[in-house]
Amino acid sequence: MAAAAPLRPAAGAPPGGPAGREAAAAPGGPRAEGAEGLFVVLGAGLAAASHPLLYVKLLVQVGHEPLPPTIGRNVLGRKVLYLPGFFTYARHIVEVDGKRGLFRGLTPRLISSTLSTITRGSVKKAFPLEDMEHVSNKDDVKTSLRKVVKETSHEMMMQCVSRVVSHPLHVISMRCMVQFVGREVKYSGVFSAIGRIFKEEGILGFFVGLVPHILGDVIFLWCCNLLAHFINTYAVDDNFSQASVIRSYTKFVMGIAVSMLTYPFLLVGDLMAVNNCGLRAGLPPYAPAFTSWIHCWRYLSAQGQLFRGSSLLFRRAPVPATCFPID
Repeated sequence: MAAAAPLRPAAGAPPGGPAGREAAAAPGGPRAEGAEGLFVVLGAGLAAASHPLLYVKLLVQVGHEPLPPTIGRNVLGRKVLYLPGFFTYARHIVEVDGKRGLFRGLTPRLISSTLSTITRGSVKKAFPLEDMEHVSNKDDVKTSLRKVVKETSHEMMMQCVSRVVSHPLHVISMRCMVQFVGREVKYSGVFSAIGRIFKEEGILGFFVGLVPHILGDVIFLWCCNLLAHFINTYAVDDNFSQASVIRSYTKFVMGIAVSMLTYPFLLVGDLMAVNNCGLRAGLPPYAPAFTSWIHCWRYLSAQGQLFRGSSLLFRRAPVPATCFPID
């Protein structure tokens, strides 16, 4: 019998057989570096595209309401006061600062986003995902839970390290944006802002608001991953024809729900980043000078404002119902 002809390598396959493929896929290989560069570009593009939304949200978070509320009706037909939504607020910013004004503070945010992406990639290289055991439908309950805990711990480590590295630029971006409130020019550039913060507040000034941000990230990851795991394990029947489709969307849906629960941590972290830094938005009447993030949390809780800025479309004005005559 004639010997079988050797198989030809697939088109586009890395040269050198299995060894070449392993080198290309290994951390630090050409594909890994290309993927990391792509993630940096995509992250920067997403940050730039979403910046006007974050800008308006921050101004609402600090309590800046330059436009009067308008009278509308709720789902029950009763008259209520609505504060300006995102589009009205953004139009006001354009009228004051022009279209470029919507991107105030974008440069430090892009740097922060890039640092975060690069840091996550570096942590992945140091602790490769290939060493992690991924959850399989064939696992028993105990084994699958152990894998979820291990994967979540890995995600938490990456998120915490990237948050610490990128937070100083996040602080600078927040302060650049809230200068709109008092029309200040204290923070006019990244390097000058770094020098000013270091001179006035020391090294700790770059990390104000870091603790609530990290706590929010950690709580979000664990709640989201564990809830998705328990729902997929106990609530989704394997005999259902669309079980795999439902499981693929469970984590996404849980992420939306949990993000609302952890929003107060984001709010407190952002307010602490601008509080008592010499800008009008961080001083009375917008907020007292907080001594800690817990002080800030308690103040917002007492005011019923822990979710301020969580919605930018339909924002009810905090006025008593007696302001309107009974229909």
